[in-house]
Amino acid sequence: MTDKNKDLIDQNLQDLNNDGIDRRGFLKCMAWAGTGLVWTMSGGIPSSRAFAKTAHRSGGNGADFTFVQISDSHIGFNKPANPDVTATLQAAINKINAMPRKPDFIIHTGDLSQLSKPSEFDTLDQVLKGASAKQVYFVPGEHDMLSDNGEQYLQRYGKGTKGSGWYSFDQKGVHFVGLVNVANLKAGGMGSLGHEQLEWLEDDLKGRSASTPIVLFAHIPLWTIYPDWGWGTDDSEQALSYVKRFGSVTVLNGHIHQIMQKVEGKVSFHTAMSTAFPQPAPGTAPSAGPMKVPADQLQRVLGITDVNYLVSGRSLAIVDSPLDSGSLPSGNGGGSGGR
Repeated sequence: MTDKNKDLIDQNLQDLNNDGIDRRGFLKCMAWAGTGLVWTMSGGIPSSRAFAKTAHRSGGNGADFTFVQISDSHIGFNKPANPDVTATLQAAINKINAMPRKPDFIIHTGDLSQLSKPSEFDTLDQVLKGASAKQVYFVPGEHDMLSDNGEQYLQRYGKGTKGSGWYSFDQKGVHFVGLVNVANLKAGGMGSLGHEQLEWLEDDLKGRSASTPIVLFAHIPLWTIYPDWGWGTDDSEQALSYVKRFGSVTVLNGHIHQIMQKVEGKVSFHTAMSTAFPQPAPGTAPSAGPMKVPADQLQRVLGITDVNYLVSGRSLAIVDSPLDSGSLPSGNGGGSGGR
């Protein structure tokens, strides 16, 4: 990673304790969002409902498979916004392990580590070993490429992938594509896929039936949320042009540490909470970065995403769950082109 990109990241890592944000109002908004929404996609048309506290009773019954998305663990971060990110990742794993139905796999959408140190990856691996779902798929975040342009990340989690770590796989009729948009950040920290990966993506999707449900996942959002903070991918329009012909497309991202959703035609975009620390809403602070909240409220703004897929209806139901939510019972307890 270039010095310029490291400077961009360092700038965004400032502690925003005294940024003038109305924390009470913001937390109220985040707590509401954190109660979760179930998104169901049928024929590319999404519908949603609130994720009630009794949602665990259904436990994904009737789904052909279930997977969980976690994101932005930032193992190694130890500033006031969250002095123990390993504990909050463990809390996320405990929630996963308490699910009535064990998920088929986990997707981690990047920023596994804070500084891409071997010890940070080691800690992440130890926590993930305790997960009920043993198959974990990863894409890197910019923090996973700080020290060596992602070489260590690739050695640990990118076996069998292409380029800087992109790949695809199939699960019961659904085609998943893991993309890398952090290897060559653009001005302002905007993500970039690059020509080689875009060509690969076009080829990967070319022979597939338009009725195949597609799930794209990457670290930085594949839609432009707030370019002033680098919350978008500058060549995502090209990538998304390749999925226009498909009837059901879901795009999962991390990076912004909060829930945002958008539906555009047959494409549903969804960003996930972090398991480490929240960030301010776009434009409510001088810059993006770790946001300190009262310790007893931290787990309201951290979370996991539970996705159930129903083949017969070609639908994805997405549930965001904050770590302190009663929506799933608490338990005891945890990705590679695959792991």
